[in-house]
Amino acid sequence: MADRMKPQSTAEEIFDGIAEAIDGIEVFHNQLLVGVYIRPNITSGGIHLPDQTIDEDKWQGKVGMVLKKGPLAFKNDARNDFGGQNVDIGQWVMFRVSEAPSISVNGVHCRLLEDIHVRGVISSPSYIW
Repeated sequence: MADRMKPQSTAEEIFDGIAEAIDGIEVFHNQLLVGVYIRPNITSGGIHLPDQTIDEDKWQGKVGMVLKKGPLAFKNDARNDFGGQNVDIGQWVMFRVSEAPSISVNGVHCRLLEDIHVRGVISSPSYIW
């Protein structure tokens, strides 16, 4: 797990990890920047997860914390009507991994996705795998 640079199992860890860089990032169009949820290496029951399992979250994780939104995110247009639905910075969202290219921002594993690829909002990222 050499390339996992910062913990990302809580909203605080994700926001703290990206804090230095977030003001220097401008997301365009209808894109969202999300910090990917990566499970902690010890479960709530005290079981130590192998590095390979944790690293898999980085590449297959389907939940992320909304960090930035482009100016056109969730705005109705000729092709899309969001029916009043929207997401806020700090909310956990679900998405398909194949629709969200991965990037690393200040050591935090993130993904960029279009607003139309958000599948829903979830109260806890640990509900989804």
